[in-house]
Amino acid sequence: MNEEKLHPSVREFRDFINKHPRLIESVRRSGKHWQEYYEKWSLLGEDDPMWEKYKDKPKEEKKNETFNKTELFDQVIRFAEKMDMDKLNNQIEQLSSTIGMIQKMVGQFQDNKKSGPYSPGRPKDFNWFRD
Repeated sequence: MNEEKLHPSVREFRDFINKHPRLIESVRRSGKHWQEYYEKWSLLGEDDPMWEKYKDKPKEEKKNETFNKTELFDQVIRFAEKMDMDKLNNQIEQLSSTIGMIQKMVGQFQDNKKSGPYSPGRPKDFNWFRD
């Protein structure tokens, strides 16, 4: 649709939406119609506290998120430095042997299932009711 054909309030609402990128995400996720938000915007106005949750985060908050991520990474590094590698290696070996035993048991059950009760390797049961 051409820019000139839009009603001025619709253009203002579009500008408002561009200032609130989380609103676009919310509408897409919820499946609600834009009409509902347009009506709220026209009744409540741009400055209503309802719209605060849809605003983009300030740059300071984004910096804090980055700081938190680097802080978390530092904590993981410190934790890794404190780990006893011999204990970790022993636990990994135990886990590996346990997995090997489980695989062996599953293989035996699958062999028994494949061979069935009358397999060529097994003697057939005596059939009492056969003529």
